[in-house]
Amino acid sequence: MEPMTLHPPNETANADIDVVLVTGLSGAGRGTTAKVLEDLGWYVADNLPPELITRMVDLGLAAGSRITQLAVVMDVRSRGFTGDLESVRADLATRGISPRVLFLEASDESLVRRYENNRRSHPLQGGQTLAEGIAAERALLSSIRASADLVIDTSSLPVPALRAAIERAFSSESVAHISVTVESFGFKYGLPMDADMVVDVRFLPNPHWVDELRPHTGQHPSVSQYVLRQPGADEFLDTYHRLLNLVIDGYRREGKRYMTIAVGCTGGKHRSVAITEALAASLSPDEDLSVRVLHRDLGRE
Repeated sequence: MEPMTLHPPNETANADIDVVLVTGLSGAGRGTTAKVLEDLGWYVADNLPPELITRMVDLGLAAGSRITQLAVVMDVRSRGFTGDLESVRADLATRGISPRVLFLEASDESLVRRYENNRRSHPLQGGQTLAEGIAAERALLSSIRASADLVIDTSSLPVPALRAAIERAFSSESVAHISVTVESFGFKYGLPMDADMVVDVRFLPNPHWVDELRPHTGQHPSVSQYVLRQPGADEFLDTYHRLLNLVIDGYRREGKRYMTIAVGCTGGKHRSVAITEALAASLSPDEDLSVRVLHRDLGRE
């Protein structure tokens, strides 16, 4: 086990404390996430033993404490990991605290590539293959993933994009906001694994077949205008926006704080990009939403 590392707390005194438990697949970005949270002013504990987490929270609740935001990075190498995490959540509940669980994951292909690039073995690999170690960990953590408050798939996310996602989710002090990510993608590259809702905009004519538009993306004014002026485009955006308002109201009632809307076309270059930008723009005026745009497959073709 790596040595426990405690990063300095922020300077704000408060009797309340916000707790985030960071976990997920090995190699999916827990270390990067810890650094981003530290930059945001969170008190970050790496590999803190489960039995010490509640003690750390008690320190944060003590009068005069400067710990108002505590992030604990947990990994599968802790014995009885799944039970430990549930025990921590139960203990914190007795203190009136509902910790958020952030789960980081990536595709098998991405994890294998990262481990091979770093020439490291997987913590559950033992005498097995790397793929078997990854599969064992994925199975072990399946129940935790299912109950996590936020799941981030880092397969196609470079470090800056992961940082942006973490900042969007955890930089705001208000818990009333819902963080909405509107993400374009190409069906030819597969569905985004972390999408809550998927939209298929291949019913619109493809700018790829217009010679002067083909080289540009959906962010270019000429392509955007072409897509948005097609029959059905305005009606779709209006109808889907009204549908999202209903869903967002439901998310608020259920206490959900994160939503990822995936908008797909064939290659993720023209139609999905233009519709994603337009949809995000229609949601942005809502002050109770934090809207982020992500173009997953832009530049791949």
